[in-house]
Amino acid sequence: MEKASSAAFQVAGEMTWQEAGQGVKRQVMGYDGQLMVVKVDFETGAVGTPHTHPHSQATYVASGKFKVKIGEEEAVLQEGDGYYVAPDVLHGCVCLEAGRLVDTFSPMRRDFLP
Repeated sequence: MEKASSAAFQVAGEMTWQEAGQGVKRQVMGYDGQLMVVKVDFETGAVGTPHTHPHSQATYVASGKFKVKIGEEEAVLQEGDGYYVAPDVLHGCVCLEAGRLVDTFSPMRRDFLP
């Protein structure tokens, strides 16, 4: 298996955004095989479609307000809050006020790479 990793520095203005759903876009930041950081911008009303993946995920709410569902639990989170998703647990969100989530994954999400 090839070893993938980002450059040592990520300059946001020089990096591309990927469409990730209606009103949702993401920018992959630093990563290697064990870790990945991704910025995800949401417009008000945009949905992070419920899904599962085999990665551990910890997310920081950098701005905005989100209704987040993890398994059977649900919470409304805003700037400064965060959440954790264990591998293979169904999770998703609805953006209540436009904002940004900063997702971290372990191991990295190869499916997010071009």
